[in-house]
Amino acid sequence: MSQTTAKYWREIPQRYRGEAVKSEKTGKVYFPPRLVEPGNGNRKFKPVKLTYTGKILTWTVIRVAPMGFERQSPYALGVIELDDGARITSQIVDIPLDKVKIGMKVRVEFRRINDDGPNGIHLYGYKVVPE
Repeated sequence: MSQTTAKYWREIPQRYRGEAVKSEKTGKVYFPPRLVEPGNGNRKFKPVKLTYTGKILTWTVIRVAPMGFERQSPYALGVIELDDGARITSQIVDIPLDKVKIGMKVRVEFRRINDDGPNGIHLYGYKVVPE
């Protein structure tokens, strides 16, 4: 099992179930879950499930993709604010690049992200699509 595969398996609860935490002090939702809240040192959180709808805060086009993602370029990558306040970075799919807009409503879907080598497992995670 490669290091990518091992890391992938450790992240499955967050990746597949949308597990996040909500600060008992400020009410902010963090994904991936944090142990300490930035700015105030709070360590009291309760587990929550992410909402799967939100809007695009900002985005860019990746034209020179990192190794392993070359076949996908060019593609849109955005910072998405979910309806519960959590922010995620995600690939924006199922829309032409010239139609992506700040403020656009999107929803999270689970999709194939990549493969772990030619004989590796298929890696899945979230991407966002227009709502």
